[in-house]
Amino acid sequence: MSVPLEFGVDTFGDVTVGADGTRLPYAQVIRDVVEEAVLADEVGIDAIGVGEHHRDDFAVSAPEIVLAAIAGRTERIRLGTAVTVLSSDDPVRVFEKFATLDAVSRGRAEIILGRGSFTESFPLFGYDLGQYEELFEEKLDLLHHLLDEGPVTWHGRLRPGLEDQHVYPKTESGRLRAWVGVGGSPESVVRAARYGMPLMLAIIGGQPERFAPYVELYHHALEQFGAERLPVGVHSPGHVAETDERAREELWPHYRAMHDRIGRERGWGPTTRARFEAEADRGALYVGSPETVAAKIAGTVRALGVDRFTLKYSSGTLPHDKLMTTIRLYGEAVIPRVRELLAEGTPGSGDAAATEAAPATGTPAGTTAH
Repeated sequence: MSVPLEFGVDTFGDVTVGADGTRLPYAQVIRDVVEEAVLADEVGIDAIGVGEHHRDDFAVSAPEIVLAAIAGRTERIRLGTAVTVLSSDDPVRVFEKFATLDAVSRGRAEIILGRGSFTESFPLFGYDLGQYEELFEEKLDLLHHLLDEGPVTWHGRLRPGLEDQHVYPKTESGRLRAWVGVGGSPESVVRAARYGMPLMLAIIGGQPERFAPYVELYHHALEQFGAERLPVGVHSPGHVAETDERAREELWPHYRAMHDRIGRERGWGPTTRARFEAEADRGALYVGSPETVAAKIAGTVRALGVDRFTLKYSSGTLPHDKLMTTIRLYGEAVIPRVRELLAEGTPGSGDAAATEAAPATGTPAGTTAH
């Protein structure tokens, strides 16, 4: 690889339960997210993403504020979103907030831009869902211009234009790092390349290797647009414990409850233990002991040639102490083992040659948008 492989974690601030099984207050969940990020920094994880949602089962609706709190408690970890729902936000405010975060964190801010897999923010902020695609396209175009940090003259259809307008604060480096999150649309992959932004693939179900054509398409599109090589990342859900059996038993009831809760909204049938096991064995669920998870990540990195792997460590009501264990084991055991496996050229359990195709699922474990 031409750039060092990075390892991240992300969370949507899922509302968790306490030791007695009762639901925690939103305020406690947000404080727990900060503590999780502090641990991630301490164990050497490269980046953390915090999601944006506007619904009852997620505590974080203003990730920039949570990230600012994290910035004050950490030293080196990169601070991003998972994702910023650009369609229902204003690009000027997005730039201003993240340029401010970049200042207080000494250059560690980044944005992952997406449309989100939930739509509650549209009516909440007065946007028409019928303009779902047009809103994202137009706002991404404006933000693309703002990232140059010069005077902007821009005109669109859905938002008032700008005439030779500066936006402040400017960053010390001269440019914020902004990724585009994609859930599996070729058009979205090409759009990320057209705007010269790194690509983050949300692989939340089925065999990860099936996304290889999207990576190839992205690199080919960059060449066609005359752009330099840019990073590609993968975001996938998982859980790490001391043994495979313990990891699966800890995750399963929370995974099932989350899937079925969201499934009732979207018309999915209830998930099954067999489907869960299939995703853990051959799909995009990275659950198990450090050795098992490391082998699977190494296989995915090798198969797709990505520059960052991000583990979504939160899963529904899975308690905070279990999330802390995942972060600790991921930083202290999984990441070093992945690097060893890649250096050795040892096949991982996620390698295309070592796996059978698993059916794609509707697992709601990621909302990185197209």
